[in-house]
Amino acid sequence: MDKMSDGIVKWIRDYFSFGSDAKAIIGISGGTDSSVTAALLVKALGKERVIGVLMPCGNQHDIDVSHKLVEHLGIKYHVVNIESAMKAITSVIGESLATNPLDSDVYRTNTPARLRMTTLYGVCALYGGRVVNTCNLSEDYIGYSTKFGDSAGDFSVLSGFTKTEVRMIGRELNLPDMFVEKVPEDGMSGQSDEERMGFTYAVLDRYIRTGEIDDPETKAIIDRKHVANLHKIELMPAYDPGLYRIK
Repeated sequence: MDKMSDGIVKWIRDYFSFGSDAKAIIGISGGTDSSVTAALLVKALGKERVIGVLMPCGNQHDIDVSHKLVEHLGIKYHVVNIESAMKAITSVIGESLATNPLDSDVYRTNTPARLRMTTLYGVCALYGGRVVNTCNLSEDYIGYSTKFGDSAGDFSVLSGFTKTEVRMIGRELNLPDMFVEKVPEDGMSGQSDEERMGFTYAVLDRYIRTGEIDDPETKAIIDRKHVANLHKIELMPAYDPGLYRIK
């Protein structure tokens, strides 16, 4: 993983060759993925070019971990509480549809993620630079992300690595265990990622890398999720009229 982390650092530097002062804008959740991504960005660009954005929705029970990460890395950060935005959009949608959007689990979990991505691009517009995607391969493979939410971004650092490998990179970077080993959760459902998925990252990661899995039912679930959620990571389908255009 030392070679892998060095390769990522070089790739980030090459990507940012478009501007020597361009900033990397990153949402800081306090979880493993955002922690490792932020550490890689600091190593590649220097802490002055990394801007962290903490985005609680009201009270976040583990927001202290996010604060400890930005302090550990020494990066500039902003706290943008999206609770009022969430309440506002929920109110206008509810009034228009004459329903309570919060009755929908899909709405409750996906809308805050999309508001957070809107916030990141708002911050990015003020600083200039690029928004980083922090999803890993494990999440992407089964669609455990929000389309136009945390699955969005201008560039991706960890999408080629499983959750297991991300933790290995974190250890290589000497990140404290509180960041590397933090139990993955979405921060909204009250459940861990593994509880919501119905299987562990260890099982998923082994299957992704080797094709081996012990439980046929779990394999069927993973395969079904993968196919059903490909739209989250593939290019948007577009009708081709077959007309000439400049390449």
